[in-house]
Amino acid sequence: MLVSDVRLDFAKMDGLVPAIVQDVQTREVLMLGFMNPAAWEKTLRTGLVTFWSRTRQELWTKGETSGNHLAVRKMWIDCDNDTLLIEAEPKGPTCHTGAKSCFFEELANA
Repeated sequence: MLVSDVRLDFAKMDGLVPAIVQDVQTREVLMLGFMNPAAWEKTLRTGLVTFWSRTRQELWTKGETSGNHLAVRKMWIDCDNDTLLIEAEPKGPTCHTGAKSCFFEELANA
């Protein structure tokens, strides 16, 4: 189902929504970040995944320093309008460690 007038519910998490980023080709989960309304608008405007940094309290477009951008290909919203799933085409590794995904450490005995 295509939704053209998306109204994300930013109220539930004090102005943020979680955004799960998945590789559009492999379906591997690459990372989880948070968006505020400004990050959401910039993502829509530029086609590059942009988050709100809770640590630095500022917008950051993934790859703005490394060049490893995440180009949006498809976006999905959950049934409560408070979480995004973004299918993206990664340019280079996603994790700041140099790994393809931020999820590379398996928990023992989980």
